[in-house]
Amino acid sequence: MLTPTDNFYLQHPEPVKSCLLALREIILAQDKEVSAAWKYGMPFFCYKGKMFCYLWVHKKLHQPYIGIVEGKRFDHPSLIIEKRSRMKIMLFEAEKDLPIKTIQSILKQALGLYKTGVIPLK
Repeated sequence: MLTPTDNFYLQHPEPVKSCLLALREIILAQDKEVSAAWKYGMPFFCYKGKMFCYLWVHKKLHQPYIGIVEGKRFDHPSLIIEKRSRMKIMLFEAEKDLPIKTIQSILKQALGLYKTGVIPLK
């Protein structure tokens, strides 16, 4: 039986599906304490149980993106805030190669907020 997470990835046509699955692998590879979860009807990733980032597809642009939960706490030229107060997103063009080094850099900055105690884990 398929889980809601499986359905999320499978419902998207190529190349969006492959892009989302690749992003999932990149996120999970950042730290052994990062785990996948299903929250608010979308795939979330947690660091030691705290929500850290999520994957989604932009409603207007139809582009996959990583949402960084605490994105407002740091700046990176690849992150945009749109009309959000806390989160920032990084959009991707599904048919192009992913900027893996940039993604890893942003994820490391975000994880650093948790690891250094800026975001309390309890």
